[in-house]
Amino acid sequence: MRIFRSSFLAVALSLMLPLSMPAQMASSTKPAAAAAAATDKIDINSATPDQMKAIPGIGDAYAKRIVDGRPYTAKNQLVSRGILPQGVYDKIKDQVIATKPKK
Repeated sequence: MRIFRSSFLAVALSLMLPLSMPAQMASSTKPAAAAAAATDKIDINSATPDQMKAIPGIGDAYAKRIVDGRPYTAKNQLVSRGILPQGVYDKIKDQVIATKPKK
């Protein structure tokens, strides 16, 4: 009877272990996924017009205006310089970045 209990306990624990591992693995990958998402932003100072057109809301005309208005020291200059209307900027602001232009 004692051996049966030990065996049952061992089987039960071994079945529960794989269930808890995916949760641990998922929580450990979240910071890496967030860091990867931050680096997936498109740099408005160096992106090609085709790369910018991949952003929903940016077509040929806006991509050309963005390129023609370079360099930018901050991404909000897309609005302050009249390159994009505020509504379009609000939709894309989390997908773009403006790295400081090199001298």
